[in-house]
Amino acid sequence: MSDLPQRVADGITTYSKSIILIVLLATALVGAGMPMVESDSDTEQFESESPPVEAQEYIQDNFVVEDTENQTTVQLVQRGDNVLSQDALIESLELQQELYGNELVNQTLEDEQSVFGVANILAQTQIQNDAQQAESESEAGEQNETDGQTGDEEDERQGVESEDGETDESDEQTDASEHDDEQANETQQAPPSLDEQIAALEALSEDELDALIEDVLGEDGDPQALALMASSYDAGLTTAEAHVTFVTQRTEGGSIEDPEGFGDVITESQLEIRDIAQQYPSEYTVFGFGIITEEIDQSLGDSGAIVGPLALLFVVVALTVAYRDLLDIVLGVLGILLVLVWTFGFMGWTGVAFNQLLLSVPVLLIGLSIDYAIHVFMRHREQRADEDDRRDLRRSMALALGGVGVALVWVTATAAMGFLANLTSPIGPLQDFGIVSAFGVVAALLIFGALIPALKVEIDGFLEARGLDRQKRAFGTGGSRFSSLLASGATAARRFPVAIVAVALLLTLGGAVGATQIDTSFQEEDFLADSPPSWTQHLPGAMAPGEYQAKDDIEFISENFQQEGNEGEILLRDDVTNDEVLQWIAAGTDELNEKETVFERADGEPDVQTPLTVMQQTAAEHPDSQFAEQFNAAAGEDGVPEGNIEQLFDQLLEINPDASEVIYRNDAGEYEALRMVVGVDGDAEGAAVADDLRAVADSMESESGGQLSVIATGDQVIFDNVEQDLLETVIQGLVITLVAVFAFLSIAYKLTGNPASLGIVTLLPVVFAVSWILGSMWLLDIPFNTLTGTITSLTIGLGIAYSIHISSRYELELRRQGNVWDAMQTTVTGTGGALLGSAATTVGGFGTLVFAILPVLRQFGIITGLTIIYAFLASVLILPSLLVLWTKYIGPSGYFPEDPDEKPATADSPGGTEAPADAEAGTADMDD
Repeated sequence: MSDLPQRVADGITTYSKSIILIVLLATALVGAGMPMVESDSDTEQFESESPPVEAQEYIQDNFVVEDTENQTTVQLVQRGDNVLSQDALIESLELQQELYGNELVNQTLEDEQSVFGVANILAQTQIQNDAQQAESESEAGEQNETDGQTGDEEDERQGVESEDGETDESDEQTDASEHDDEQANETQQAPPSLDEQIAALEALSEDELDALIEDVLGEDGDPQALALMASSYDAGLTTAEAHVTFVTQRTEGGSIEDPEGFGDVITESQLEIRDIAQQYPSEYTVFGFGIITEEIDQSLGDSGAIVGPLALLFVVVALTVAYRDLLDIVLGVLGILLVLVWTFGFMGWTGVAFNQLLLSVPVLLIGLSIDYAIHVFMRHREQRADEDDRRDLRRSMALALGGVGVALVWVTATAAMGFLANLTSPIGPLQDFGIVSAFGVVAALLIFGALIPALKVEIDGFLEARGLDRQKRAFGTGGSRFSSLLASGATAARRFPVAIVAVALLLTLGGAVGATQIDTSFQEEDFLADSPPSWTQHLPGAMAPGEYQAKDDIEFISENFQQEGNEGEILLRDDVTNDEVLQWIAAGTDELNEKETVFERADGEPDVQTPLTVMQQTAAEHPDSQFAEQFNAAAGEDGVPEGNIEQLFDQLLEINPDASEVIYRNDAGEYEALRMVVGVDGDAEGAAVADDLRAVADSMESESGGQLSVIATGDQVIFDNVEQDLLETVIQGLVITLVAVFAFLSIAYKLTGNPASLGIVTLLPVVFAVSWILGSMWLLDIPFNTLTGTITSLTIGLGIAYSIHISSRYELELRRQGNVWDAMQTTVTGTGGALLGSAATTVGGFGTLVFAILPVLRQFGIITGLTIIYAFLASVLILPSLLVLWTKYIGPSGYFPEDPDEKPATADSPGGTEAPADAEAGTADMDD
């Protein structure tokens, strides 16, 4: 086995042209999948199968009013000092006129009632009042005319009635019937036009308008109008700072739960509505799911357009400092691009959609790719600088690959284990992240372990054959200031290793305590972009981001209104026609009314809709109906019917088909389920909402004695489940990754002739780094979310690379030089220099994420950059002390000099001294 890595390395350098051809052909094949990559920004993809998700799907499939299916609603909020002033109300109606007149918007509107707000209710009420007043005046005039008839005419009329009473009675019935028909015709007439509504408001004096507002928006006013006012509005006031107008659109597919199905027309029309509204004097806030989807998709593209070029630019600058060679820089950048081609091609072929979480993968792979490149190139430079044994170009690259190649394979395996630990998560995008990242790491090993070395030996050979010197000094060697800085870890390990380890343990303990305080977050706002800073507007056209305002709009609407779609739900199934079911619902409603998370309307009433509230409202609206008669007869002292439930449901659905929003009757005529809809306070924490809904559901199920199956659902409950899944992913990923990496390293070191305990020592700095980064997240108030939830497995996957390179190089140099101090000095200045260059480029690459438009990406960039810094510092400052203590107490003996104060030798070459004969066999395996 010890000869296998060197034989592979020899094959790569010997058959370099064939390697180049094969890898490039494979790149073309895999890269052909890139055009097939699709984008998916829907938050539903993060939901895992659970009772609340199944309940919500059941509700979507069955509790649908036919007239409202395939519809979406835009909330158009008018804001100002007084949006109930005459000018503001007329402006609202004029805005509606422009919406109806806009071709793009109008084609999505259902009918003439599709745009409706407070101004419409006030205007129509005034028109109705004017009509009633005119009718009263007309009736009074007719009555006066009748009173003026002569007595003879009255006597004649009475005589006719006396002679033919039946005919007169028939005439009276006919007149009554005609009057009823006239009322029915009036009811069926279309509402007043917007021009008529505007004229009605214009005709009012200030006092008349105030009286109208007090009547319509008073405590006993129109509930529909009060529902359109901000929650801060006090009923009856003639001034208000905000009210909402609803715009109902046909989606022809798609829904609130699946905004991706809206189509371009809906999205474009909602953006057009926002543009039109912004041209009016009042301030307008517009909320629509098409707008949200558009901004999420746009933020993905804008973030990539900013972060991608900046990451590549930083990498080029960092490589310029590390390589100081144009060709090596070009080869490094080429390798990065090919790794990305492989990764996105893999996504296309396997059908993995590009989402918010996968936006971090390109930056991740850039960092890892450069890590591989630096180690290969720097080890090649060290080999070529060996004065004792001048080797040709191909032989130097073969020895470099034979040594560092094993470490790269180990790094790839452990990094892949860290990423693949996400497969244990029930969250689909996290699984995709793990698979895609693991594939990308393997692709990086292939590109930088085979193609780039083959290209380098071919190009360098071509240039050297023409007299160009291609030998360069490795970064961190040669006695530079970097060398002195890197040597501090070896110096500390020589003088006070126990103290170094003790300090590391204390910091780790503190980080572990902070880790228990980290919050978990999953909410739609996480995926919405903030308004870009002003400096981004000066970026080149392709990089300059668009405008973002949905996040601020949602925040305002959540604070002041019942946000569209922001509802909790409780699903009742099983014995839903039980005689006491309405009593159980009433008890649950009373319990909900006591919860602070429930939205309170402008009239002071909680926003809760249930079969019982629909019954009460229907009975009040149709007091003479058979349903109202039976409902009132069945109602007890508390006003809640008990018994005869199925018949009440039948009559309710007959008189009010909209009741199907809360009552589901299947095709066989059986009642399967009931639904309670709970308006949620926009300021309430999602976890608090979920806890309240679950508590009420559990209480109702317990109250029913198990005769009902009651499940809380809605976005808050489902998102809370996602948060719990995220936390479980963090914990499971950490445990699984640590166990897998420990087992792998222990077996790998054992197979290469080293104690398995070296695997533990190598892993310890990564454990320290994990604790430090979790403590930092707590200090920086960064929660676990869909991106930061991967940080534990990512820290191990990335951080283990630094430890493996140090441990492997140290073990090699220990055999070669026979002295612990010389071996450590060579390790931290040689491999440590490559690690420094690698850490700098990786931190810089991830650091560019702080310029991303999406907040979650910025947070991810910050903590990932810190992760790399912690992993690097742990490997060059803490790991040397651990290795020294391991060598002294556990590892191989005979490597400590008799004089502990002996000055360590300076190693300008990779070997330092001649390797012992029995140590040469380990060179190919363990060199780094």
